Amino acid sequence: MGFRLASIDGRAVLIDGEHWHDLAAVSFGEFSGDPMEAIARHAELHALSDAVPGRDPDGAVVDAVFGAPVPRPRNSLAIGLNYKAHVVEADMELPKNPLVFTKFPSCIVGPTADVELRSETGDYEAELVVVVGDGGRDIAAESAWDHIAGMTIGQDISDRRLQFAAKPPHFDLGKSRDTYGPIGPVLVSTDLIDDPTNLTVTCSINGEERQNGNTSQLIFDVPTLIAYISSILTIEPGDVIFTGTPEGVGAVQGTYLVPGDEIVTTITGLGQMVNRCV
Repeated sequence: MGFRLASIDGRAVLIDGEHWHDLAAVSFGEFSGDPMEAIARHAELHALSDAVPGRDPDGAVVDAVFGAPVPRPRNSLAIGLNYKAHVVEADMELPKNPLVFTKFPSCIVGPTADVELRSETGDYEAELVVVVGDGGRDIAAESAWDHIAGMTIGQDISDRRLQFAAKPPHFDLGKSRDTYGPIGPVLVSTDLIDDPTNLTVTCSINGEERQNGNTSQLIFDVPTLIAYISSILTIEPGDVIFTGTPEGVGAVQGTYLVPGDEIVTTITGLGQMVNRCV
């Protein structure tokens, strides 16, 4: 069966409904409890998930504080302008190739972490995040999904003023302030998703829906991204890729994030993140 991998108190856990199970305990010590090790050995998590039902759980999900399911990715990459409607609202040209930039791994935080605003131009971007399970170079698009350990939710929080402080813009710095990369709450294996190419992505600010898109609208789909990126660099287990955001970002509407705002990000089958701005 598929698996739902999470991180609680820095330890890898498997989610079973309303309960969680410590991975090291489930595996009788075969796993160390490091979430990054679990991702690198994701193929083994399927069998371990089979052993979870009927086991006494180690805790209740409702009482847990989840960390980032991928706490220490080697590479954290992101794709700009990957929904046509977002390209239109940004008044940009439709990209001929994926616009890839680095979202530095130091910005990665958990699904309930506070977003620490450092300017008056903080913005939200709801995104599907795919996590590499099996690395490689020159991966064919036809086999790309075989290299994905699973998917999770992401927010590509952006400081627009910093992003466009130079010409050409430096997307990397503008999107990599501390806490500007919430992901979670769980890493869901692709076999638990009916159709990973048809997932609704939404973002609400203080209860007002600002974004509502679908991964079927991606200009460059996940297999295309994997093939393109791996043609340039070797991807490794645990690398994360933010796949782009739908239309409705704050910069276009003039509604930037302010302290006290609550960001709720939801993706079909992957759950929900709630992040407060401070």
